[in-house]
Amino acid sequence: MVGLPIYGIFLIVLIIFFLYNAIKILNEYERGVIFRLGRVLERAKGPGLIILIPIVDKMVRVSLRTVVLDVPPQDVITKDNVTIKVNAVVYFRVMDPMKAIIDVENYLYATSQLSQTTLRSEVGKIDLDKTFEERAHINSQVVSEVDKASEAWGVKVLRYEIKNITPPRDVIAAMEKQMRAEREKRATVLQSEGERDAAINSAEGQKQQVIKQSEAKKAFQQALQLNVNHLWAQTMLAEMK
Repeated sequence: MVGLPIYGIFLIVLIIFFLYNAIKILNEYERGVIFRLGRVLERAKGPGLIILIPIVDKMVRVSLRTVVLDVPPQDVITKDNVTIKVNAVVYFRVMDPMKAIIDVENYLYATSQLSQTTLRSEVGKIDLDKTFEERAHINSQVVSEVDKASEAWGVKVLRYEIKNITPPRDVIAAMEKQMRAEREKRATVLQSEGERDAAINSAEGQKQQVIKQSEAKKAFQQALQLNVNHLWAQTMLAEMK
């Protein structure tokens, strides 16, 4: 009598254990890679209800949603040997769950590390001044290189964005001095051009004034000559009468 309740409890626990390990539900954005006695099944399962064989089967869940992964700050050396600190973010998603589980140990870590090394390689090709100007070019190059390498893992890299580029303090101070000098230079050039334009306008005005005075004098002389000729003609007519 005592053994029956214990046996019944054991059976209930066994059934619960069996159901818990046998029945799995995968969401629409999930797939399950199932290993049966260490061997992977032909294709990933899901979404929906999945029936497993307890102890025999082991399932690894893989999300197909876009993953936003922070690339931690790292020291990068530019082409002109300046060490800057760069951090970024990479967007990618798993396209083939089987490859993402079988062909790489940890696709999240692998993608992050590959992004860092590729970024160092791309920034090392350009000078410090151009890192700010060519950020979009660097991003596109990193996406292209990482996407080609991660294709073997079933991962598709969608986007890569550099968040911050931080040069050393002494370089920042030198850049600020250079920007101030450039602004002062532009102000001086603009002032000089203004003074030059004013001088040209003044000279042009004086020239036009001289021309107008000369034309007025010439017109006066012509009018005076006409009057003289008219008087001479009248005098000659009077003498002839």
